[in-house]
Amino acid sequence: MDTDSYFVNIIIQGGILMWPIMMCSVIGLAIIIERIFVLRRADIDTREFMDVMRQVLRQNRIREAIEICDETEAPVARILKAGILKHDRSKEDIREAIEDAGRFEIPRLERHLSALATCSTIAPLLGLLGTVQGMIKAFSEIQNKRGQVNPSDLAEGIGNALITTAAGLTVAIPILVVHNYFITRVDNMVLEMELSASELIELLTQHQGDREI
Repeated sequence: MDTDSYFVNIIIQGGILMWPIMMCSVIGLAIIIERIFVLRRADIDTREFMDVMRQVLRQNRIREAIEICDETEAPVARILKAGILKHDRSKEDIREAIEDAGRFEIPRLERHLSALATCSTIAPLLGLLGTVQGMIKAFSEIQNKRGQVNPSDLAEGIGNALITTAAGLTVAIPILVVHNYFITRVDNMVLEMELSASELIELLTQHQGDREI
């Protein structure tokens, strides 16, 4: 028996609840692939980027700093650009512009993660429901035959119960692990953006003070 036929037989033996479990796996895989590309593109060496921005802003090369942000395809660059565009405003205005940009960028980093968490939660519950369904089928068989059953008579119901449970856990565990990894990665990126934004505010307000003197 080849691999494709084996998996088809497993799905058939698991019953109708195998289809939503498989749907969770397909949706989860699609989100994982999409998030890998998005987060990899958004992740840059923030320390190196801030070194360049620090050098440029200390020399009051505002236009060049904006161009560097435009050339850098990363959330931290877009957030800092929002603050730099307000470089001649008060500290509160700069901070507000950065916070407004952050409220737009952070949800983009977290997009679809709630759906991924939902898949990791639903899959084992569907497996549990399949277990209950299989046991109901097994006990119904016992009742119909008034207890005069062979092990083979119960095999279908018990098989359904075990297969759906195993399938639900097999889908949920890796999705949960990857979801937690994405959450940690996004949290680290948000922390780096907050630190970079605070440093930018200090640089711009310090420059304003130097000009006033």
